[in-house]
Amino acid sequence: MCGSNGSCCPPAQIFQEKICGNFNGPTNGVTDETVFTAPLGDYFEGTFELFNSASSVTNVTGTVNSAVSPPSVPVGPVPPGNTFTSAVKSPTSFAIQVPAGTNGTYCITLYKRILA
Repeated sequence: MCGSNGSCCPPAQIFQEKICGNFNGPTNGVTDETVFTAPLGDYFEGTFELFNSASSVTNVTGTVNSAVSPPSVPVGPVPPGNTFTSAVKSPTSFAIQVPAGTNGTYCITLYKRILA
């Protein structure tokens, strides 16, 4: 927005945040592990990476919920020893469906626009 004297405010700044962690499957069954949540509109985009360890016995899948269409985006299925990444606009949450006998890592890179 420009002031009355013709001077303009600086443009918005883009900030990047990175969140990484590990996951381990339960002793039996499947666990949904939510590793990220944010209020609607906090981030305009994010990349969601899921690595399934080579020692895992089956695939791992993640789901990113979004404020825009499509409302949910899959990350995977990720076979043992592989990585899968999805870019999502307006992310609000990320959950990993972790079966028994699996383990690995996740990394989330989020982008936020801040007005000066």
